Amino acid sequence: MTAEETFEKTYAAYGPALYRFCLVQLGSPADAEDALQEVFCKRLYRAPDFVTPEQERQWLFQVAANQCRDEHRRRRRRDLPLDETLPAPAAEYLGLWEQVAALPEKHRAAIHLHYGEGYSVEETAKILGATVSAVKMRLKRGREALRREWEDTL
Repeated sequence: MTAEETFEKTYAAYGPALYRFCLVQLGSPADAEDALQEVFCKRLYRAPDFVTPEQERQWLFQVAANQCRDEHRRRRRRDLPLDETLPAPAAEYLGLWEQVAALPEKHRAAIHLHYGEGYSVEETAKILGATVSAVKMRLKRGREALRREWEDTL
């Protein structure tokens, strides 16, 4: 299989899920597309050989999480408040994923990987480079914040 065929196959299999992840993390379609492009460039030029498709999927999500983290750091260095680029929770109804997008990055990433992409707590910890107990706490605090937002909108 040529590099181009491998790229097309990988993008077709994982592109939409990775884009959703980056969009939730970054809150901007343009930033999500940029991050996604970087992820697939790294897949094309720097990826190890994968034994299973699941190993490749986890690697791609780990690279995407790191790419989104790097983008947040760049934003901070430019002294732009993150609130300006993420949707802010409002008194009126917002969709669940829009409210997830308004959570702090560490809660947002854990919730999206665990509930949105179906990774176990252990897999989520590995992708985010955190301990299992830290991911459990991030999920708990993220759920609590979402619950408070939903209660405030009712």
